[in-house]
Amino acid sequence: MLTFLLKRIASILGVLLLVSFLIFGLLALSPGSIVSTLIGTRPATPELVAALEERYRVNDPFLVQYWHWLTNMLQGDLGTSVRTGESVLTLISSRLPLTLQLAAYAIVLVVAAGIPLGMLAGMRRGRAADRITSTAAIVAMSAPAFAIAILLIWVFGVWLNWLPVYGPGEGFAERVRHLTLPAVSMAVAMSALLLRQTRAATMHVMDQDYVTFARARGVARGKVLTRYALRNTALPIITASGVVLIVALSGTVLVERVFALQGVGTLMVDSVNHNDIPVVQGLTLLVALLIVAVNQLVDLLTLVIDPRTRGRS
Repeated sequence: MLTFLLKRIASILGVLLLVSFLIFGLLALSPGSIVSTLIGTRPATPELVAALEERYRVNDPFLVQYWHWLTNMLQGDLGTSVRTGESVLTLISSRLPLTLQLAAYAIVLVVAAGIPLGMLAGMRRGRAADRITSTAAIVAMSAPAFAIAILLIWVFGVWLNWLPVYGPGEGFAERVRHLTLPAVSMAVAMSALLLRQTRAATMHVMDQDYVTFARARGVARGKVLTRYALRNTALPIITASGVVLIVALSGTVLVERVFALQGVGTLMVDSVNHNDIPVVQGLTLLVALLIVAVNQLVDLLTLVIDPRTRGRS
């Protein structure tokens, strides 16, 4: 187990180091420069340009710039926003809770809808319930999140006037009300993905001999569902849930923009539009960290649920 943990930690560090190099390199090659962004409409005097180039190490070799950025990052310094002058870490910390709340809300809706409907479709393969849920899943996967968001705003915000359509709200109850439409718009397509994966896993389990024998012995449908279907479909469902969680964490950009939520997604859009490279670097690294963390969590849950995988890890 110790060897396994050491190998896993080494692989994580290697992936993060490679990702950090790619992030810094790709953004360094992007058009525009920090100096021109900082100067803005002011007169670009030689003194001002030289001072800014020295402060942001623009003239240093690429590897020197990367090393400086990497060492500062490891010390918790992600740089300073060229647009607002605030610390990048402070900016991200102030926006991240809202995005995490939205993603968590969406994941709850995805799990609550996708897994039960997927198991229902898998256990009733070829019947009306299967056809209806499968058709609905195809339609849901084909609809972009921002299009669903606009439709939800028109129906539940404008026409019925049931739910707010912008802002995060204050307090727990109001926060839930304000995030309901954004979370639903994100959850529709992700629920369809989890539904189809759960349906496929359930159909595979229901075709196994031990399920057939259980039915032949007269085991109740509820026990077949809990003892055999749910337990043996847990592994592919968890794997699919990890993918859904990654999509939820990284896919809030358009939804936050539509509902005027000041989260990490909106911060990313604003930073790209204003060529705020330090903030874009910090946000991209944050997304990479979240993806690596989710993948490791899925791997650990897989080891816990299915002991057979421990020998292959």
